[in-house]
Formats: sequence, C-alpha cells, structure tokens
Amino acid sequence: MRIWIDARKPDSLFDAEENAIENNEARIQLVEGCYYDYQISDSGFVLGDIGENIIQQHKRTANLGTIAPNIFVGTLPIPLLDRHTSEELCKIELEVQSVKSGYRNDYRDMLELITEKCTDLLLQANSPVSQHFEIDYTKASQTLYQKFAFIKSVIGTDEFAEAIHRIVTAPVTKWTETTEEKDIRNARRFSNANIKEILKGGRRTKLPETHYLRSYGIDTLPERITTIRKTDSVDTPENRFIKHALENFLKFCTDINNKAKEFGHKKMETESGLMIRELESQLHHTVFKDISRPTILKLNSPVLQRKEGYREVLRVWLMFDLAAKLIWKGGDDIYSGGKKDIATLYEYWLFFKLLDLFQSIFEIEPKDISDLIKETPDGLNLQIKQGKFTALRGIYDSGNRKLNIRFSYNRSFTGKKTYPNSGSWTTTLRPDYTLSFWPNGISEAESEKQELIVHVHFDAKYKIANLTDFLEQNTENDLDEEKKENRKGIYKNADLLKMHAYKDAIRRTGGAYVLYPGDKSINQKGFHEIIPGLGAFPVKPSKTDNGIGELKAFILEIIEHFINRASQREKIAYRTFDIYKNPPESNNVIKEQLPEPYNTNRDLLPDDTFVLVGYFKSDTHFDWIKSKKLYNFRMDNAKGALTLTKETISSKYLLLHTSGNESSGELWEIIGKGFRVTSKETLKRLNYPSPSQRNYLVVKIAKVENLEFKNVKWDFRKLYNYSIGRASAFPFTTSLTELMKNKIR
Repeated sequence: MRIWIDARKPDSLFDAEENAIENNEARIQLVEGCYYDYQISDSGFVLGDIGENIIQQHKRTANLGTIAPNIFVGTLPIPLLDRHTSEELCKIELEVQSVKSGYRNDYRDMLELITEKCTDLLLQANSPVSQHFEIDYTKASQTLYQKFAFIKSVIGTDEFAEAIHRIVTAPVTKWTETTEEKDIRNARRFSNANIKEILKGGRRTKLPETHYLRSYGIDTLPERITTIRKTDSVDTPENRFIKHALENFLKFCTDINNKAKEFGHKKMETESGLMIRELESQLHHTVFKDISRPTILKLNSPVLQRKEGYREVLRVWLMFDLAAKLIWKGGDDIYSGGKKDIATLYEYWLFFKLLDLFQSIFEIEPKDISDLIKETPDGLNLQIKQGKFTALRGIYDSGNRKLNIRFSYNRSFTGKKTYPNSGSWTTTLRPDYTLSFWPNGISEAESEKQELIVHVHFDAKYKIANLTDFLEQNTENDLDEEKKENRKGIYKNADLLKMHAYKDAIRRTGGAYVLYPGDKSINQKGFHEIIPGLGAFPVKPSKTDNGIGELKAFILEIIEHFINRASQREKIAYRTFDIYKNPPESNNVIKEQLPEPYNTNRDLLPDDTFVLVGYFKSDTHFDWIKSKKLYNFRMDNAKGALTLTKETISSKYLLLHTSGNESSGELWEIIGKGFRVTSKETLKRLNYPSPSQRNYLVVKIAKVENLEFKNVKWDFRKLYNYSIGRASAFPFTTSLTELMKNKIR
C-alpha cells in the first residue's frame, strides 16, 4: 500500500530525514495553514478522522481527500483504517512545521522559562513546598509526558550541556595524601612513622661495618619504607554532587522511558531515549570514574553557588526536584497528541514575562503570587489555564497619588451589560491580559460606576502576519482587494479588528495592544495623549533581547499619564460620568430651530447653555440698555440681587421683560469678559436713570442676530424659577432647553 501527498503551495512539503531524528519529529513534514491532497493506492484503506476537520475525505472516493493542518503544529498521528471494518491498522505520522522559522528554539526557551518561574514560585517561603510529593508513574501517559517536558526543558538545554562541559574540562580538585612503599635509598623526608620503620621495619639489610649509623646502635635497615605522596584529586564534595545530580536525572529519564514503552507513547519514548543517551555520554567522562558517591550534599558550598558550571547545575537540580512534582493542567493545551501549540505556549510565557514586568513596577500582593500554585491530589498545580481567570492585585505609589492595580489573565468581560455596570455592552469578550488602574480608596465596582477605572488590554499573537500593514494607511486599491478577500473568508485585519472590539465594546477601556515576537512596535493614539490608543509591541522568546524594555517604558508612560490629574482623559471620564449617571428624562426633547453648533456656537448644547432672565423698569431704562449695550444687576444683600452660581456666571443669553409682559422676544447675547463691578457714580456718568445702589454687576450685551431667534417669543412666566408678584422683577437663570420648551408657537 502506498500513499501520495501533494502540496498545493510550493515549498510546503519536505522530507526532513536529516533533522527528524535530532528533533524527534516525523520524517515527512508539512507547514501549518497549507492544504495537501492525498491518495491511498488501495481503495480498501482510508485515513481516520482526528478532529478539527484536519482530514477531509472525498465524498465519493474514500481513498482520496485533503489534509488541512490549520494552526496545528507538531506530530500529526493519522490512523490508517480498514475501510470495511473500521479497524485501525497503524498510524501514519506527519510533522507539521510552524510558519515561524525559529519555532523549535522558541518552544524550548519558553517552556524552560515557565519551568523556571514555576520553581521560583515553589521556592517562596509561603508556597506549599513542605509537603513531599513522589512522582506517580501510574498516571496517564499524557500527564507523564507533561512532567517529562518540564524536566527536559531544564536538563535538555544547551546551557546545561555547556555547564557540564565546563566542569569536566576544569573540575574543582583538592590535595589528597596517598601512601606507597619506596626504596629507602630514594627517601628524601622522614616522618615519625618512618623513624619507627627504620627501627622495626621488616625485610632488613645489614649495614656496612663502616656505616655511621652503627655508632648509634643500628646494624640493619629496612629495604623499603612507607612514604606519603600528595596528589590532585577530583573526588570533592562538589564533584560528587554533580555526579549524583546526573545520575538522578538519568534515573528519571530511564523510568519515563520504561513507562513510555508500557503506555505505547512513541514520542515520549524517543525523546526520553535521546535524553538518556545524552546523560550517559556525560557520565561516561573519565572525570566521573574517580568520583565516589556523596555522603552529604553540601549545597551551601561556595563552589556550587559561585563557580561557573557548578552554579548552573545546582540551579537545575533545584528546579528538577520541584519541576518533577509540578502539575500543569494548562499544559494539556500544549502537549496533547504530540502537538506543539506554540501560540498557546507563547500566551503562557507572556503571562510570566508580564508578571515579572509588573512586579518590578508595582507592589504585587505576595499572597496573590503564592496562590498561583496550589496543592492538589496530583501534586502542585500551576493555576494558569486558558479560559481560567487569574488576577493579581497591587499598588502603585508615586508619592503624590496611589493607584490600585489589577493584572488579569483571560478575564471575561460579560456581554450585554447595561450602563454603568462593568463588562461589554455587546458580546462577551476575553482579552488575554488586562491591566486595570483606579484610584486607591475606592472599590473596583464603585470605580466602574464613577468612570474612574481604566482597562488596558493586551493580546498574544505568536503568528501575527503582515504587521507592516497593521494599523498602516490603506489605499483605495488595498481596501478593494481586502473586500474581495473577505468574501472568500480571508481576514487580514482580524487582529486589528479584535483590538478595536476590545477598545469600543468593553466599557472604560483605555487601550488595546498586540504582543508578538517581532521587532517593530506601533503605538497609535486616539487623541493627543498616550491613551486611548491601539498598537503592537514586540516581545520575543529570547534570552538576550526579548524586547520587554520597550513595553516597560510604555507602561511607565501610562502610569505617568494617570498621575497627571489635569489630563484630558480625566476630563472625558468626568464628563462621561456626569452625562450618563442619570438616564435622560422622557420629556427632555428639543426639536425647535436653534443655531447650529459650529464655529462660535460650537458649545451650544441646550442643557448646558444658560439664559439669564432680567427685568427693565421703564421705557427709559430699556432705551438706556439698547443704546449703551449694557445691563446691570443689583448685588450684595440688596433685595432682588443676582445670586451668583455656576449657571449664572456661564450664561450665554439675556432675556428681558417688563411689567405687564405675558411673553418676551427680547433675547440678547452676553458678550465681552463677563460680569464686572461698576459703581453708582460710573452709572451716573453713563446717564443711567436714577441708580439707587452703591455698586452693580454689569455685563455687555448685543442683540441676538441668529435667524433661528428672529421674531420668536417665549412665555417666561412658565419657567421654573420665575416668581410672581413683586418678585417677578428679580433676575433668575434657566437653561436654553427649558426656554425653548416655552416657545410661543
């Protein structure tokens, strides 16, 4: 039986015979996101379904079909079935490569960092490490493979191999004394023991009669005496520890290998076999032949803690001991079925990178960090998993302002939430990471209601494409082409649209940003300040240049923005709260003609535009008002004095009336710099008729020229603040909304 596989896209199908064994991958390799046609030579055989619509069988000819790996990366085990009995005869293994060229190194580096961070958490004083957990090899092969992947990420690194190489090429040594029998004629230095041997040693030889020792009563000397020789030995406590650690690693991998054979887990068997050969090769070095087993582990040895090579192995040994006890349910998303879900692993890796970043800036509560690992019946379980909400709380204290901080992973913002509740006002959305800020001293729920909280969202996009086009200006031709692709189901701007969805749908969102393993950052501001905004930041799984510094600078810039109490965002937040805190009144509808709000009338909002209603006592008074373009109000404690309020001071119009009027059309615009205090003497010089008060408040006015107010009269007596009787002459304030509701039609 033969199977043919044809790639629809050039350079997307490979025979990787040379690299397959080294990387424990299948020999025939595909590329994610591509399509492949297959044909089986015998129509009695078919490929079995493995889910996710990866195997698409031809509707009429069962031995033909399409392989569509989509975003799957890793070993793809496809069952070969007997068409008639549906019996599985064997598995055909194909390897799916990631479109990212360096994904193998990224995968290893990210898993290594996650393991390191987990063990760091376990080493904290308040973590549950005192409970002893043995590795249970009876667990399912998938759980064991997860454990092995953790361990492999610790001991299978180039850094570990380099550390061992440094040790065996320049091991720590010590002087040791060895005894040997030597011809007495070649002895150079004698100890007390040698003096005794000279007197009592066996196999003696007579001295010549003339020998000077005969005068001391010594007639014979032993032919050989015992001498002590100092040698350079590698059998030190530190080297014993290194050998002990390697033997422990080897035993673990051997146990895993045996269980892999028992479970029939080929991938784990092959990978553990490679690790066994590597560890055996290290242990077979001649240095370790002269090293005995340790009687005590001197972990506080300065050599182990400081010397290159030794300190790395000590760190790995500590990590190994803890990593072997660690369970990570989220790992199922990454290891399942031999796949390497790089995108999901990148998301988890970023969680720890962001946690490190935020810990360096904010005071994260220790309890929240220690709660990331909890004791379970299976062992110590890392509490991060896609779809599972993890929140860490902290404080930022600038000295002038304290901010509450909340770092959330996979927080769901529930949909269809009515204002002012938190969440999304459309559908439920779940960003990968959310950083929330609100003032200290108020609860998070209350800060949502008062528009005081701001959420900044980040999404991990390991496989983001076309970043050069992300948030860049499209031409008309680009948009036409994109519409054609959209009709085919191809959405190049999906990442951008997701960021807009977070920004526009989740209430009180200040910004939404993509994190991806690239080298170009984009930060576009919605207005003048750093937020609201959209953008992308490069964060790479690299041990030397991961790009996190640029993201840190951005976070610090956001914090500086929050400390600024005079920011435009603060003003917008208050206006939003002030406008929407109460629903509009059902009768608050103005459909009358008004000047359009542009140019000098840009601030003409009926509810926020106020009108002063004033009284003139005679035709002479009115003529003076019209000629001088001035109007005066009583002040101080005089009866009928103008009460100064925010509405009074900001009034834009003045409506005049006099005794006996039932309505008025005398609408004037208040111009100039507002109210000014004018004395009685000044008004006399201006020929004001009979001023009676010491001082007045005076405003400049001009007749309203807007066509919408021409030949219009208003029934001012129906205004809420109007008083009857003698008080009808007292000035008061109303809104343009109320005034227009009392327009005489």
